[in-house]
Amino acid sequence: MKSSEQINELAAALSIAQGMMKPAVKNKTNPHFKSKYADLDSCWEACKEPMSANGLAVIQAPSYEDGRIVITTRICHKSGQWIEESLHLKPMKDDAQAAGSCISYGRRYMLGMLGVTSDEDDDG
Repeated sequence: MKSSEQINELAAALSIAQGMMKPAVKNKTNPHFKSKYADLDSCWEACKEPMSANGLAVIQAPSYEDGRIVITTRICHKSGQWIEESLHLKPMKDDAQAAGSCISYGRRYMLGMLGVTSDEDDDG
C-alpha cells in the first residue's frame, strides 16, 4: 500500500467514519451462484455520509495494464494525507462489457479499504 508521508489525521478520521458506517445492504442477486450481494450503489450508500462528515474522499481510477483492468483507489483526507492501493483484474472476455464488469466489481471490492462490509457474509 502506498501512502502520504503521514497518515495520522487520515487514520483518526477513518476510525470515526468506520464507527458511523452501517453495513451495505445485499440488494442484488447473482443468477449464476444464486447468492445475494451489495452492488456498488449500496456500498457507496453505506460509507458516503460518514466519510463526508469526517473530511474523507475516495478517488477510484480504472486503467489498463498488460491485459488487466487496474482499479486504483485513493482515500484522501482534507489535510492532504492519503492511502492508495490497486487491484488488478483479468476480464473474462476482451470486450467492453467484460471491462465494465471488472471496473464495477473492482470499485466495489476496493471500498473495503474504508471498512465497508455487507449485512451478511455468505461467501465462505
